[in-house]
Amino acid sequence: MTTGRELIRLDRVSVDYRQGDLVTRALRDASVAFHAGDYVAIVGPSGSGKSTLLAVLGLLLGISSGDYFLEGRNVTELSRREQARVRGRRIGFIFQDFHLLPRASTIDNVAMPLVHMGMGRKEREEKSRDVLASVGLADKGHKRPNELSGGERQRVAIARALVSDPTILLADEPTGNLDSRTGADVVELLESLVTPEIMLLIVTHNMELAKRAKRKLSVVDGKLREEEESSFHHV
Repeated sequence: MTTGRELIRLDRVSVDYRQGDLVTRALRDASVAFHAGDYVAIVGPSGSGKSTLLAVLGLLLGISSGDYFLEGRNVTELSRREQARVRGRRIGFIFQDFHLLPRASTIDNVAMPLVHMGMGRKEREEKSRDVLASVGLADKGHKRPNELSGGERQRVAIARALVSDPTILLADEPTGNLDSRTGADVVELLESLVTPEIMLLIVTHNMELAKRAKRKLSVVDGKLREEEESSFHHV
């Protein structure tokens, strides 16, 4: 069911990997649309093409054929630099391994996207503090990653994804390195981020997590398929 304005549309997108004369099609003629307010889970076996799809959606990987429209704009026609600029302003990433800078403070880790946007230091720090407070880490601004628990590090990663006010949140196995209780807390936080203007897409092997999403898509042998709607309704 359509929930809001269209944010992403893939039109017959394929991705080929080449090794010498060998060509492997990792994604096959994927056509799908995502809208503001969507909460989507992407599932499938290892090597099925889930990570390739996520990299395409996040403008981290070029496509071999087809078109990718982001907020109505065909981003396949943009240069890699222009794509990076769009990615930095419209898309927030949350990774299984956190990808935090080990020697940087929590505030500086969260502020990294704002550095690339050219925002001044004082404004960066103020905004980063506000976002850290919103994920329950108001008192952790000067800690380094090794001084935080796994759940706290994932919250820092979520704050970093949010700091540029994206409309699209992409999460790759966000609970993969967390115990079940901490993972449940992180899932609840992620679900709370879905608004009428923001979509959340999660790639996961965790079927219980996938069942919570409003939409579930599966990827098998590079083919994308829409599954039945679940009973989860975001509040």
